[in-house]
Amino acid sequence: MRSARPENIRHSSDSARRPDTVLSVDPVRNPYAPGAGQRPPELAGRDRELDAFDVVLERVARSRPERSLVLTGLRGVGKTVLLNSLRSAAIGRLWGTGKIEARPDQPLRRPVSAALHMALRELTPHHRNPDRVDEVLGVLKAFALRANDANTKLRDRWAPGIDVPAARGRADSGDIEIDLVELFTDAASLATDVGTGIALFIDEMQDLGPVEVSALCAACHELSQLGAPLIVVGAGLPHLPAVLSAAKSYSERLFRYQRIDRLDRGAADLALCAPAAREDVAYEPGALDLLYEKSGGYPYFVQAYGKATWDHAPQTPVTEDDVRVAAPEAEGELAVGFFGSRFERATPAEREYMRAMAARSGETTDDMDAAVLTSEIAGALGRRPASLSPARDALIKKGLIYSGERGTVAFTVPHFGRYLRTQP
Repeated sequence: MRSARPENIRHSSDSARRPDTVLSVDPVRNPYAPGAGQRPPELAGRDRELDAFDVVLERVARSRPERSLVLTGLRGVGKTVLLNSLRSAAIGRLWGTGKIEARPDQPLRRPVSAALHMALRELTPHHRNPDRVDEVLGVLKAFALRANDANTKLRDRWAPGIDVPAARGRADSGDIEIDLVELFTDAASLATDVGTGIALFIDEMQDLGPVEVSALCAACHELSQLGAPLIVVGAGLPHLPAVLSAAKSYSERLFRYQRIDRLDRGAADLALCAPAAREDVAYEPGALDLLYEKSGGYPYFVQAYGKATWDHAPQTPVTEDDVRVAAPEAEGELAVGFFGSRFERATPAEREYMRAMAARSGETTDDMDAAVLTSEIAGALGRRPASLSPARDALIKKGLIYSGERGTVAFTVPHFGRYLRTQP
């Protein structure tokens, strides 16, 4: 096992129960880390994903066929943290790695060039033939330079930091699908030479454009047919599989999909108790009950409520009353930094749409994160569904909602419906 079992973590300590040995809870030693992509002090509940990736790395190292990997889930469930942990595992096996964060307004060629250059630089010290390395770097440079088209102004031209001449006739056709297949094939051959592999990590993968998604699928398809040691590990919102499937019908068989969800009770307790135990702080069972109720098991919320509770608790063990006192502060910070910042990005029409979503989900189910029929939203607003399409499409593009099934929408952010229902 990668971490201690939840039942082995103390909920309260003998020393904490004796009045003469009460320990204070020092805010300076607060171990919790609520932050975007910030690794928590205890990566609980993700052993299955980490172990599965170890198998992928080992199979590729033994020249066994393996699929690329796609992680999906709502915001706040720790996809980026897990993506970084998988990358660390690859680095630990001396793989070449690179990471990009997709953006709707950025073509794929430039970030892939930079990420793959980093991966190749990690491999080159282990290669015995410098000329072979320069040959692949020349192909990469040719691929990268195609990011500068005829309309690119001189001051905006990008010069990749690759100190070899650009190759000609390889990965430089200008067709991203053809070029990406050729580039990945050549890069993978370099990894084969040194007996290792390359992993390209793509966060926010759903933000890639249709052409880029199609090219990426085609490249992964070619690599899988060749048994080449290069894999793509993507992470994105729950509708990412539908985005991939719309680009290439065979993508359903091309990737290994893993849904990243909220933590179960044991994992959430472990995420709180393991770092606290290292600081000689414990929790009473009632405090853990309330923390799980408040956080819903979502990793980001677990860290947010844990941090606020620690700062308010005067001594160990942390009690249920400590959680109740601290909860408003955690909720206030979430309202501003996690929910409010996203709500502010929406136009008045988009906010109206989301409020109708929240109201409808509250009427039909206790799950504020449940999907809602678009026809019901239109009915609640007294509008025709077609007239609401611009607002819906804009919210999807902004990453605030997603459409997992035709005719439905849901929030990408956990508890966002609950937040909206509390706002005037």
